[in-house]
Amino acid sequence: MIRGNASRRAHAPQATVRKESGLTIGRLAEAADVGVETIRYYQRRRLLPVPPAVGVRRYPKAVLRRVRFIRRSQALGFSLEEIRELLRLEEGGSRSEVRRIARDRLGNVRDKLAALHKMEHVLAHLVAECESSGAQAPCPIIGALAADTEGPHDTP
Repeated sequence: MIRGNASRRAHAPQATVRKESGLTIGRLAEAADVGVETIRYYQRRRLLPVPPAVGVRRYPKAVLRRVRFIRRSQALGFSLEEIRELLRLEEGGSRSEVRRIARDRLGNVRDKLAALHKMEHVLAHLVAECESSGAQAPCPIIGALAADTEGPHDTP
């Protein structure tokens, strides 16, 4: 009898366990903490590859790294065009070109900070004027915002 069982096992079809490599778009999006539509958007903008349509599309784990690169770059204010250039340079470009792109972005950030500091100063001044003016006087904040002419309280 033992012989019969062994014989049956030898002729029984073996279950093939095929482990799919890579991530589905849903798993990729989840792992990168973005939506599926974000992945598709990056593909349309040619920042991410589109895997071949053979059954369920699978993305190599390197694509997850690339999505995270894109998200971090966006968080630092880089445009998608700048990110595309950084991705290209990552594959074998010069550090000086990477620095140039980052230096340009830094200049833009500093310009925005200067504008924000000016807005802070103007708003702080208007709030102080409002607090010190009498209740019967017109509101200096509304007056400055509604003024037809430019004055010392103008925003940047």
